[in-house]
Amino acid sequence: MSRKFFGTDGIRGRTNQSPMTAEMAQRVGQAAGAHFLRGDHRHRVVVGKDTRLSGYMMESALISGFTSVGMDVVMVGPVPTPAVALLTRSMRADLGVMISASHNPFEDNGIKLFGPDGYKLSDEDEAAIETLLETEPKLAPSAEIGRARKIEDARGRYIHAAKSTFPEELRLDGLRIVVDCANGAAYEVAPAALWELGADVVAMGVSPNGLNINHNVGSTAPDALQARVLEERADIGIALDGDADRLIVVDEKGRIVDGDQLMALIASDWQARGRLKGGALVTTVMSNLGLERFLAGQGIGTERTKVGDRHVLEAMRRTGRNVGGEQSGHIILSDYATTGDGLVAALQVLACLVAEMKPASELLHLFDPLPQLLKNVRFAGGQPLDAASVKAAIADAEARLSGSGRLVIRKSGTEPLIRVMAEGEDEALVSEVVDSICDAVKAAA
Repeated sequence: MSRKFFGTDGIRGRTNQSPMTAEMAQRVGQAAGAHFLRGDHRHRVVVGKDTRLSGYMMESALISGFTSVGMDVVMVGPVPTPAVALLTRSMRADLGVMISASHNPFEDNGIKLFGPDGYKLSDEDEAAIETLLETEPKLAPSAEIGRARKIEDARGRYIHAAKSTFPEELRLDGLRIVVDCANGAAYEVAPAALWELGADVVAMGVSPNGLNINHNVGSTAPDALQARVLEERADIGIALDGDADRLIVVDEKGRIVDGDQLMALIASDWQARGRLKGGALVTTVMSNLGLERFLAGQGIGTERTKVGDRHVLEAMRRTGRNVGGEQSGHIILSDYATTGDGLVAALQVLACLVAEMKPASELLHLFDPLPQLLKNVRFAGGQPLDAASVKAAIADAEARLSGSGRLVIRKSGTEPLIRVMAEGEDEALVSEVVDSICDAVKAAA
């Protein structure tokens, strides 16, 4: 499906530039609201956001759009993306909206939409909304304009739900945990949940000012967490991203543990306890081949999808599997949530840490990853991957890696980037082929 506004994860861009303007947000509210006006009940939408300065503007514009077509709005304030999905279902809402650009800098923002079942919208729903975006909205009569209200206990509801995923017989007493909330949506809920379970919590990235979300903190900038874990002599460090649907861990030695290792731990633990459904993990083409080999040794299969947690979730729902995710730290545990949830995934890791009574450095490094290199090339416009010189560079790289590695080239769905990834037994060869393709893309961009 050709998309004009929707990318791999909703609509995203630089604020006050198309498409991320207040005008567009209002139109999205009108279009999405109109699309989900089904039946004769009073319709409701749950709207959450992260801590970006532009969140106020986008929230007001969306509320204007939704109410203008007759939909009531429930504002839940700064909460993680999975909290919006949860509240949409629990409040019997017709639609959920998260205003966030996830791990992007504060200048960007985005609109993520969830259906009444708490799942991200299907391609068909997004296509219908895109069509409505370009048509004149049908406004509600004056007496049927929607109302807006704010609920104050949304974060408490989410904390309770997250804690309920942690085994009742376990506690976090004695564990010193550094949690980095990226100055984002989980700045209150993540430290609170860990403290309530008994942990000695050291919180960082919990002073949002509208401009510092993801700035040198969080899952995409773990250096600060690594240093803090060592400084505090902590047992483990947890890093979330701006909307808290992503998790990266740091062990007590200050080493980063990515999503592949975390999925290996959760999948093997659930398999041992008879909880893993479908006998396989769902992940993307970006996950390391070492993960696949480790899981095979445990009798667990691997299904790969295109990049994007929506593709992972689609495969999980189609095959009935309950563990999936991405190397970047989006981990979906469908027994508990309808989307990636960094805090819930962290609690599963911490449960293993408590139950096994092993240091994180021993528990969380389950396989040696093959040499893998990912580089991003920014481009101003056009289609550099269609250039003959780039196609030739890719063909040459594939030939050189044949039988000893693999290559993944893709255009980002959220930023003007070409992502070039190679993996193989020979680290020098991996570096060479990635650089050759990046050079070709730069020359063609």
